[in-house]
Amino acid sequence: MAHKAGFVNIIGNPNVGKSTLMNAFVGERLSIITSKAQTTRHRILGIVNGEDFQVILSDTPGIIKPAYELQASMMEFVKSAFEDADVLLYMVEIGEKELKDEAFFNKIIHSEIPVLLLLNKIDRSNQTQLEEQVQHWQDKVPNAEIFPLSALEGFNVSEVFRRIIELLPESPPFYPKDALTDKPERFFVNEIIREKILMHYKKEIPYSVEIDTNEFFEEEDIIRMRSEILVERDTQKGILIGHKGSALKRVGVEARKDLEKFFGKQVHLELYVKVSKNWRSDPRQLRRFGYKD
Repeated sequence: MAHKAGFVNIIGNPNVGKSTLMNAFVGERLSIITSKAQTTRHRILGIVNGEDFQVILSDTPGIIKPAYELQASMMEFVKSAFEDADVLLYMVEIGEKELKDEAFFNKIIHSEIPVLLLLNKIDRSNQTQLEEQVQHWQDKVPNAEIFPLSALEGFNVSEVFRRIIELLPESPPFYPKDALTDKPERFFVNEIIREKILMHYKKEIPYSVEIDTNEFFEEEDIIRMRSEILVERDTQKGILIGHKGSALKRVGVEARKDLEKFFGKQVHLELYVKVSKNWRSDPRQLRRFGYKD
């Protein structure tokens, strides 16, 4: 049997469940998941290998209208998802009517590659609403195959994956067959810490932070890490640390537990908070954190 391999890119508005679907396909928790918009900032690859296939999944940031330089860089990751895709997954949720960016939508409906429109969160709908939504999207994206699913509950996920494999071109694998992702270990340390900040802080705090893991030493039975949390203002630093360090300690404890599950061994994590004024609008800083070439 011929080997198949290709890039399968997931796009959609914020909070439609792209990261949940990515993790369900890969079987590992590669993309962080919270209820807040803009949780995904980078383009994250998850690789699923079978005997005769390699599916390279790409989770991109949710489509927004950029308000500052970081968000503009995030949308560049989405644009790149159109350039190398062999199959495009356009993900919407029950009740949604349109994509937030008309230019992206035009690319989808005029796409020459296969498009699977995934109607997510159907566990929150009834049969009448589901039928109405399917008809709406059939009319709006006539070039797409429509799959109702629940990424969270796992409904129809395996059926979508089977269809993806059918659509892949014949090709040797692009990555080693034991590869799970293209990201280094420190990337996932940063993302797990950022997830805890997204969960526990409100307003602008979660969107003003970046994580830099500058020490990562792996020993036989423990990994020692040191990570800096960058914020834009002194007031944000105080809020992050909290009274007598209590808020930062909570982030550290919860992140360490998840990191131990991720790496399968004991973790020692040190967290520090540092002010880097206006880093979200600084091209040099954005390049440092991988948002620009």
